[in-house]
Amino acid sequence: MTPAAEAHLIQGERVVLPVRIRDAAVASAMYTVPAASAQAVIAYSGLEIAETLPGWAICSLAFVRYADGDLGPYHEFAVAFLVRPPGAARPSGLLDRVRGLAGIGAFIHWLPVDQKFTLEAGRSIWGFPKELADIPMDLSGRINRCAVRFGGRTAIELAVRPGVPMPGGAGAPKVDAYSCMDGITRRTPWTVAPSGVRLRPGGARLRLGDHPVAAELRGLGLDRARALSSSTVGHLRMTFEGAEEMPG
Repeated sequence: MTPAAEAHLIQGERVVLPVRIRDAAVASAMYTVPAASAQAVIAYSGLEIAETLPGWAICSLAFVRYADGDLGPYHEFAVAFLVRPPGAARPSGLLDRVRGLAGIGAFIHWLPVDQKFTLEAGRSIWGFPKELADIPMDLSGRINRCAVRFGGRTAIELAVRPGVPMPGGAGAPKVDAYSCMDGITRRTPWTVAPSGVRLRPGGARLRLGDHPVAAELRGLGLDRARALSSSTVGHLRMTFEGAEEMPG
């Protein structure tokens, strides 16, 4: 049995950890951005950007359709950056840098959703920076499309063209997801099991609208950048453990 401490009451419903997502679909794009500029964006978290190459970092944009999970069905958009684990030694050379990529985590900088239940659960259980938005999404055509809108005004639009099928992987990769809300940085162990993965270089088109996050992405050069790569996942299972507060 899961201990009572691992249960949370959300809008009168009991949510027990770990939270399981049984079916989701994802489209995403990865961009290289100046590491110093990305570090300035996430400075409030106390975390350090992971430099995949000297002076360069990775910003990931993703939209997710949750079809079956413990938090119900909903749509989500994520802006995330790859970060170094707190306390990890700085890489001293190319080999150290490559080895260090195995331990990097994903810092979730912005996470709009379109349902109130997952909004409250995400904020109260994990400290994820969820906010309520309209998130129309189309994953049925030759191009996967998503927009994030507030009061009819578009903040971001992203279109992803699926690439070539990738062979299925073995096991379920574990990733640390980091968040920071109300001045508290947290780490959440996150297990993902994807299937139906397609990948390609480029393949994404981004349009930035009127929103503070859109302004930040413009400052990183994403309004004129070509995606490093894009991917789609036809079926994704995920597990979210409880969040751990990081030392200040």
